[in-house]
Parts: sequence; structure tokens; C-alpha cells
Amino acid sequence: MLKDNYLQVIKEYAILTVATLFMAAGIYIFKFPNNFTFGGVTGIAVILSAVSGLSAGTYTFIINMALLGFGFIFLGKGTGIKTVYVSTLLSVALALAERILPMDKPLTGQPILELVFAITMPALSSAVLFNMGASSGGTDIIAMILKKYTSFNIGTSLMIVDLLITVMACFIFDIETGLYSLCGLFVKSLIIDEAIENINLCKYFTIVCSDPKPICEFIHTILGRGATMFKAEGTYSGKSEYVILTVMGRHQAVMLRNFIKKSQPSAFMMITNSSEIIGKGFRGA
Repeated sequence: MLKDNYLQVIKEYAILTVATLFMAAGIYIFKFPNNFTFGGVTGIAVILSAVSGLSAGTYTFIINMALLGFGFIFLGKGTGIKTVYVSTLLSVALALAERILPMDKPLTGQPILELVFAITMPALSSAVLFNMGASSGGTDIIAMILKKYTSFNIGTSLMIVDLLITVMACFIFDIETGLYSLCGLFVKSLIIDEAIENINLCKYFTIVCSDPKPICEFIHTILGRGATMFKAEGTYSGKSEYVILTVMGRHQAVMLRNFIKKSQPSAFMMITNSSEIIGKGFRGA
């Protein structure tokens, strides 16, 4: 059991590391050289870098470390060890990237193409981090402090701050960069929400059949899942039937659907997408 726990922790931190480095690559290669500001710490870093001699990566490191310090002071352990790890790794990765692979201009001459990558790579990484109970720190720590000590609407407050940071790009750089940044700010949250939903997507089966035993055995022995069964009666035919309820991943869902269609073609199936399953074998167990 202890070995399994260690392996689970190692797996979790391996995923956190890959997601964080993927985020750092998107920020450093596509966001910083184009001066895109989507809010947050990296957005502030881009603005500060433009009006001073320090790089955006250096400002990201300084701000994130300062915010982590405030997090420990005001929140204690509530800051979250995963968030501390991700925030530190992101800051260090960006600082090292500037020394190992300096970039003084955008990678390509296609700002729209680079905007897509500047939005998508950090957004997908954020979705993975959020799904594992972590974040990249930064303004999330400010939100946690505000939530603890004030009655502010945190989501609205952070959105206003991000919007102000993004609008500043119009004045610090140019209107084109500002409009690209505004587009990135609005699209980023949509991609994060959609990615989280798809990461957690499961298939919920409602199966109505006359012989539930083979189906339940297939679910238990082949798919390794559980199910709930109860008797029912058709309102039109008056016949006694059985209803089986079960939830599983997408690959398992295809196997179950094909098995039922082959073994009991008269069975009635309803397959529904669900992104929030909490219980044994799923999230929150």
C-alpha cells in the first residue's frame, strides 16, 4: 500500500512537471516575444519588462516568489504544496530559458499563428493543473487571500484586474498587440473550461434489458467497473425489465456498447456524456 502511494505521488508530480514545462514553453516562445498580455503574473511581467531593463522571465520569478511568500504569511499551509511546486518550477524554467535560449524577436512573422499557441499551450496546461488540484500560483494566491479576508467577488475582481493589465498593452505597445491580447484573454478561459470537461469526460449508461446477468458480468470481469441494477416495468408493454446504471471511460464505453449490441440487440441503451463523476473509482474517492 505504501509503495502504491509513493508511485501515485511520483506519477502526479511527473504529470505536474510536464504540464508546467509545456506551459513555460508556450509562454516563453510565443507569449513573451510578441508582448501578449492575457493578465496574470506573466502579463504583468511583459508590461514591466517593456518599461524597465529587466526581462519578463525575471519579473515572473520575482513576482511569483513574492506572492508565494505572501501566501505562506496569510494562508499558511493553505497555499498548497502542489501550487508552490508548480509556481516555483514555472518561474525557474522561464528564467533559465532566457539564459539558455534567448529570443529577441518572435519565432515567426505570423502573429495570429503565434497567438493560437500562446493561448492554447498555457490553457491546456492550466486545465491539467486545475484538474489535479494545483495551479501556477500568481494571481490565484491573491484570490485565495482575498477570499479568506474579504467578501469580494473573487472571480469578478480577478477578471477586472486581468482586463486592466491587458488594456495596458494598448498604451505600452500598440493597438494591434492590445487587441491580440484582449482576444487571448477571452479565449483562454473558454479553452481551459473545455479542456477540463474533456479530461474528465465519462460515459453514463442507462441500459434497459430482459437479461442483465451477461451485461453485468462483462462490466465486472472485463471492464473492471461496477453497476447498479433494479427492476422496472414498461409503461406501454407492461413487461418486466431490468435497468442497469453504470459509468466508465470512453474506451470502456465503446467496448460495452459493442458487447450489448452483439449479445442483446433488443436492449435499449442511453449513453450520456458526463464530466463530473464523484465516487469510488472516479474523482473524490
